[in-house]
Amino acid sequence: MNCGVAILEKVSVTTSGRRFRPTGRWSPVTFCVALCFLLGSPPVHSVTFTTFDAAGAGTGPNQGTFPQSINEGAITGYFVDGNNVAHGFLRDPDGTITTFDAAGAGTGFGQGTVPTSINPNGAISGYYVSAFTLPPPSNLNHGFLRDPDGTITSFDPPGSEGTFPASANGINPAGAITGYYNDRKGVAHGFLRAPDGTITSFDAPFAHTDFFGEGTFPAANNPEGAITGYYVGRDNDHRHGFLRAPDGTITSFRVPNPSGEAFNTEATSINPKGEITGLYHEFRTRTPHGFVRARDGMITTFDAPGAGTGFDKGTYPDTNNPMGTITGFYYDAGRMGHGFVRARDGTITSFDVPGASGTAAFSINPEGTITGIYKDANQVIHGFLRSPDEDVQGPETDDETKFEIIDLDQ
Repeated sequence: MNCGVAILEKVSVTTSGRRFRPTGRWSPVTFCVALCFLLGSPPVHSVTFTTFDAAGAGTGPNQGTFPQSINEGAITGYFVDGNNVAHGFLRDPDGTITTFDAAGAGTGFGQGTVPTSINPNGAISGYYVSAFTLPPPSNLNHGFLRDPDGTITSFDPPGSEGTFPASANGINPAGAITGYYNDRKGVAHGFLRAPDGTITSFDAPFAHTDFFGEGTFPAANNPEGAITGYYVGRDNDHRHGFLRAPDGTITSFRVPNPSGEAFNTEATSINPKGEITGLYHEFRTRTPHGFVRARDGMITTFDAPGAGTGFDKGTYPDTNNPMGTITGFYYDAGRMGHGFVRARDGTITSFDVPGASGTAAFSINPEGTITGIYKDANQVIHGFLRSPDEDVQGPETDDETKFEIIDLDQ
């Protein structure tokens, strides 16, 4: 594994010409997960960082701007205002930021609009949290699609008690959306919403569907309509990765490690070549490590340089692009959070937004531009854009530790 630590060369910082102050909203799951990613800041590499805030973003601890997904140049995400309500935003390549809310989104604490993914055409998917009323509604979380013209359509799979479109790569170029929804028991089921609005639900063959928090959790779909994610299995509730082919066939997989089967395998992204990235937990220490699953099923494991070992430390890959470049974040031994980018040849570069007290990368586009969040000294969240690093997108080579695929369906 590549364990070298990148040395700081020149880091130029460009702050968006207009500093916007938002009008805002949010949602529990994404917000809480995003906050967990932030804590530290080490030196990095010669690249340009552009920082930005949506107009109306709050300036208190854990408030601010949360980019989630980038296409060729436009970024979507949400911002949390001073009342801890979330609002959606779209940042154009020229830096112009448009804010929006889904009709029906609540305006109370922990409510609002949460975009999670944008496709090359500018269509955005996400979910919103409606207002709580008495008697309480059966479903507070609803999916939405925002067309490039700004039209917003809400949707829920039949039987949904909460709809959550997937992050970063949840909507593909054709406009098909994947994610999961919870049933009345709190069990998750996968869904695929076709461009015409037809919704198909599905479960991984070995998913456990008896108790709250179990089920199938799609994380991304690619241009061909292949979907990846993870499910909670019947074998002691371990998590396993899955690949759903465009024809609906589902293959399960897991990452072994030197001490035996990995405790959990969670796929997070799939690129146009069908290469999957994600993380697995080591059974003995519960340390998260990264992996790449090739189209032929071969699995490569890796760790970001400086990643710590132990519970809630380690490496967390988020997305991969058509070149096979992966971005994500890691916690070091002191549980400080840093961004990383991994080239196809296995070279890993860590990075931090200059002056940040924590950096987390969430999405990378085909050119290698990365977006994500960072925390300032006052614990306020801001968005960043990291320019492509020409050294990173290298040729296809074999690297790291490889394992044969273990097909649980056989």
